[in-house]
Amino acid sequence: MPVITLTINDELVSARSGQSLLEAIRDHGIDLPTLCHLDGLSARGGCRLCLVEVAGSPRLLPACTTEAVEGMVVTTHNERIDRYRRMILELTFAERNHTCAVCVSNGHCELQALAAELGMDRVRYDYLNPDLGLDTSHRLFGVDHNRCLLCLRCVRVCDEVEGAHTWDVAGRGIASRVITDLNRPWGQSESCTECGKCVEVCPTGALFDKGASVGEMEKESRFLRRILDGREKRQWRR
Repeated sequence: MPVITLTINDELVSARSGQSLLEAIRDHGIDLPTLCHLDGLSARGGCRLCLVEVAGSPRLLPACTTEAVEGMVVTTHNERIDRYRRMILELTFAERNHTCAVCVSNGHCELQALAAELGMDRVRYDYLNPDLGLDTSHRLFGVDHNRCLLCLRCVRVCDEVEGAHTWDVAGRGIASRVITDLNRPWGQSESCTECGKCVEVCPTGALFDKGASVGEMEKESRFLRRILDGREKRQWRR
């Protein structure tokens, strides 16, 4: 694969042609925050936390959906970008109900960890406090829409890896929500294989194992890489 050269944070680096900026940046040991992105799933560019400055562009660009090209000059961290990222996080907290103290993923939540990492110590916006409800009709799992970020990892892993396409999205804008089988209760879904991949890739406590109590949900999204590597090598057993 051809090699390209670009500048990241004033350092000349190389990358593979066709890589996303996020891949190129992380290949050089630079950490970028993400919530919707997960290695092994298609890029979405929804959470906007991986925004970077690219010389010549009047607006910040999401690194996960922007292709690295020859001669590109990229800045990943500065005061302006950090300010945007904190604002995005605050708006995310304000949009739904992320009450960590009573969440099954408290202490193991990617959103919570990012807030601490980016120094978000308060929310400057009015909380919307929507009452979005739960669906606990499935015999193994539950979904709490109040804690959903609409990152759509569940939709993508169900479609792209499991091949079931149980999950989808209904509504628009702030009224959007993830649904199963054309908005049937999850427990009545005929396409769900009960594999649990959607639960494991969910970055918050929105999808959870039934019976889990506060702070008990520790998810393991790295299983996805193992599955995809195994498929590529045609290894069907451990």
